[in-house]
Amino acid sequence: MIEHDVKDLNLATAGRYKIEWAESQMPVLQLIRERFSKERPLAGLKISACLHVTSETAALARTMQVGGADLVLCASNPLSTQDEVAASLVANDEIPVYAIKGEDNETYYRHLNAALDHHPHMTMDDGCDLVSVLHKERKNQISEVLAGTEETTTGVIRLRAMAKEKVLRYPVLAVNDSMTKHFFDNRYGTGQSTVDGIVRATNILLAGRTFVVCGYGWCGRGLASRARGMGAQVVVTEVDPLKALEALMDGFQVLPLSEASSHGDIFVTVTGDKNVIDASHMQAMKDGAVLANSGHFNSEINIPALESMSKGEPRQIRPFVQQYTLENGRHLNLLGEGRLINLAAAEGHPAAVMDMSFANQALGLEFMRANAKTLENDVYTIPEAIDREIARLKLDSMGVKIDTLTSEQAAYLASWQEGT
Repeated sequence: MIEHDVKDLNLATAGRYKIEWAESQMPVLQLIRERFSKERPLAGLKISACLHVTSETAALARTMQVGGADLVLCASNPLSTQDEVAASLVANDEIPVYAIKGEDNETYYRHLNAALDHHPHMTMDDGCDLVSVLHKERKNQISEVLAGTEETTTGVIRLRAMAKEKVLRYPVLAVNDSMTKHFFDNRYGTGQSTVDGIVRATNILLAGRTFVVCGYGWCGRGLASRARGMGAQVVVTEVDPLKALEALMDGFQVLPLSEASSHGDIFVTVTGDKNVIDASHMQAMKDGAVLANSGHFNSEINIPALESMSKGEPRQIRPFVQQYTLENGRHLNLLGEGRLINLAAAEGHPAAVMDMSFANQALGLEFMRANAKTLENDVYTIPEAIDREIARLKLDSMGVKIDTLTSEQAAYLASWQEGT
């Protein structure tokens, strides 16, 4: 048996069924897998991947394996692992996996280091933790790494900060910034899966509730839209005047969080920042308010402040609901320990959305292997031609046909001579 650390290998059969179901919803990745099986563009490449260990990620891992990659996988969040999927990848695909749902912080970082013990030529990250550990604690390995990819907004922010400070030691592809990733994954995936996680965790009715969305980036746009579709009265809070204006013109009420705090029934952070919901906001909240986060790290809600404001230990009133009792007797309900609620209490994005995100990862790896030696130690966006090809393949898989430019139209768009 290959080295691994998963919850229970007896879950492997259930995991295989779950992976097969996801793969049936991922036609673009299946087309890429067919080509990879013939061309093997990743042959001889050792990859350490730090991703959410879900059935969709398993589809990507199996595609990379078919393409010739030697892959090790660890979790990018302590609560996002689907244990049956982790077991299946080990037992059925012989992919080393280090991931257990609910693992503590010490285990999480032990698993990160286990993935780096693979001595990768490329890293695949979701949140930049793998890259961060490599740059801080295992600098002697960096010379072995050709390039990397990054899946999510938070990770791209960290990587760009590293590049700006000239400490990033190899080129990284910001998969998150391709249109077929953030435009669909962040808006449609996060929007649906966050609502799914909140409803599964609480079983509360959203209709008629005041639903406060903290942040109106692509994730916030999708979440606000889906919450409104469920009948909630949506309030958006923002620090960016352009995004605040967009939210207002999209028909949402826009308030400072200091004002929204006393009105909201449900609060969700999707900003990628720290202490977005702070002590002063929680002091003003209603009895029974629900707090959730769908950003990558559990820093968006000031949990230490919530703990210091409370008396006694929180009650685990439902599997993913911790109820804190404040000194004045009011209760605040924190979902999923403040971690990504769509993965902590639900299953993350639908496979049809991750089809495009992971098509970007697969083709991004292929691109970086071919071009890494010509790139600076910086953060790059996937080429537009690849982005558009993924969109075309997705449309084809859905049976949707679009128009093409005539030669006359193409020439007109490329010229300047014709005017009024």
